[in-house]
Amino acid sequence: MNRRRFLSATGSTAAALTAAEYSRVLGANERLNVAVIGVNGRGKAHIRAATDNPKTEVAAVVDIDQAVAEKAAALAAQQQGRKPKEYGDLRDMLQDKSIDIVTVATTNHWHALATIWAVQAGKDVYCEKPASHNIWEGRKMVEAARKYKRIVQIGQQSRSTPHKIEAVRRLREGAIGELYMAKGLCYKRRKSIGVRSTSAVPPGVDYDIWLGPAQPHEFRENRFHYKWHWHWAFGNGDIGNQGIHQMDVIRWGMGKDYLPAEVFSAGGHYVYDDQQETPNTQQALFHYGDSQLAFEVRGLHTGGECGLLEKTGSRANTIGTLFFGSNGYMVVGGNGYWTYLGEKRSPGPYKEKTGGDETKLHFANFLKAVQSRRVSDLNCDVLEGHLSAALCHMANISYRTGGRSLKFDAANERFVGDAGANDLLKRDYREPWVVPQEV
Repeated sequence: MNRRRFLSATGSTAAALTAAEYSRVLGANERLNVAVIGVNGRGKAHIRAATDNPKTEVAAVVDIDQAVAEKAAALAAQQQGRKPKEYGDLRDMLQDKSIDIVTVATTNHWHALATIWAVQAGKDVYCEKPASHNIWEGRKMVEAARKYKRIVQIGQQSRSTPHKIEAVRRLREGAIGELYMAKGLCYKRRKSIGVRSTSAVPPGVDYDIWLGPAQPHEFRENRFHYKWHWHWAFGNGDIGNQGIHQMDVIRWGMGKDYLPAEVFSAGGHYVYDDQQETPNTQQALFHYGDSQLAFEVRGLHTGGECGLLEKTGSRANTIGTLFFGSNGYMVVGGNGYWTYLGEKRSPGPYKEKTGGDETKLHFANFLKAVQSRRVSDLNCDVLEGHLSAALCHMANISYRTGGRSLKFDAANERFVGDAGANDLLKRDYREPWVVPQEV
């Protein structure tokens, strides 16, 4: 099916509905029908969030792996008492006008196209992080959401996490003084993916759809389920996998609603002799003029920093964000936030994590905006997701161009005077899986 026929079949009648009209269509007590695309990993959390919420029901699951789709449908049935439809091709699901919401938990390289197609079909979208696989298509996601008047939330759940919301409020109130620097830490232990030969595609897998926008690659086990994160055609390394959460907290806490003027990133893939393409050790610096943002990835054995390893109770991983100000510093992790003030680093305001599933809280916030039709109700609108993902992409582009310091034109989202860097702003899409110039 070509794109014109696909859009004609799905239509975009719902795209211009007001909040009042939307309520009349759904009815006061009717549940919203949800379709989950990609149900091998994070998609399971999407299913649990949707089945746990009284406002929604999982009406469809979509996956290119038939066995995975069957297991996900069984999970949904167990959770809600009704089995959803199963699809192998998202385009077939998008033609179903009874689907109100689409959630996207695919490989990174599918996020943008799945989201754009969904909003063109009149669906609201909850899309996993990172919003995009590259900077150009991230901006297209924003354009599509606005054009079709759809609600699009990106799955950066920190923005719906109570202790992190309070931490950012404290920063804005001046708890540690004037902010001059923030640093994101992704010290997450990763094992080698090894060396594998190409092999036959597993039974029940539609590998052509899985490849989607990417150019042809022969099937290889260590770039398929989850391990695709470590290959540039499909993922964005750990800075765009785990690190996007911390990158988003950095930008949120520092109040940066625009991209920086300069980026530098260097590192490498050390120790392991395997087929991973992305770095397991990476440092990045972003220059904003009035402050500096830093990020570090360590996938090998390492210690912690600023007590964060001990605060999280982890034996291997140090994951969080550090903020530095004129009066002290703040440590923000998964288990809480803590401040240390003055020359003696005296303990200041803090909050430890309380109960509540972060994905479910974030999904509930998304539903609030779906019902109100107000983008302002979203904790992480697609624009916020785009900007935070773009920081990760900028770092990777600097790394991939040999660790060059790159000047950036934030207004036009292009690098200044560097054709090689600009070539990496967008990918060469494979027909018919093409993010269009005009969404």
